[in-house]
Amino acid sequence: MSTLHQLVVLTGAGISAESGIATFRGPGGLWEGHRVEDVCTPEALERDPALVHRFYDLRRAALATVAPNAAHRALARLDAAWPGELLIVTQNVDDLHERAGTRRLLHMHGALRSALCAACGTRHQWEGALPPGTGCAACGAPALRPDIVFFGEMPYGMERIEAAVARADLFVSIGTSGAVYPAAGLVRAASAAGATTLELNLERSAGSDWFDTSRLGPAASLVPEWVDSILSAQK
Repeated sequence: MSTLHQLVVLTGAGISAESGIATFRGPGGLWEGHRVEDVCTPEALERDPALVHRFYDLRRAALATVAPNAAHRALARLDAAWPGELLIVTQNVDDLHERAGTRRLLHMHGALRSALCAACGTRHQWEGALPPGTGCAACGAPALRPDIVFFGEMPYGMERIEAAVARADLFVSIGTSGAVYPAAGLVRAASAAGATTLELNLERSAGSDWFDTSRLGPAASLVPEWVDSILSAQK
């Protein structure tokens, strides 16, 4: 590990579940009791904007009831101490990585505490409710929507993510299902580019067979142990 320089870390719902944030996708494919098609597609937003906005208002409000756990804090420590290139890519829309102190971070699926203007594309930091028809401070259009990547929309930062994966010496996936693309395909891209690949997950995922190594257990235990080991190897 002492020769490692460029790291890419992908985090998913499993890392935040240990802070008390329910994973969106539950039994029967429901998201907090709603069909995905009713709350996380462009068609749903057009058909019933009140429902979609209310759904994400509730998720945003719930952030006040949770805090970063040991896994988030360990990755923030890695971010602060790692001397080489590091990109932490999260599929999560919560802000627990930021609140733990992580800076080298990319939200590929958007963020709850952000509003997107559907008219001009401006993003605004956002707290509280976001009713349909809220005006954009940049262009004035009543077109603010949750800054969430819906199914059928392109995740944010894919060019940057793919470039980082292509350069990575080590690709690490934490708390992901291995079932949501394009994130689920990153391990194969990393392997093809010659990176070592490591999965840290509560249980085996749909993509476990693609990793060189899988370690199973709670993220709040596995991630601090891994961060300790990789930072110690750099000394």
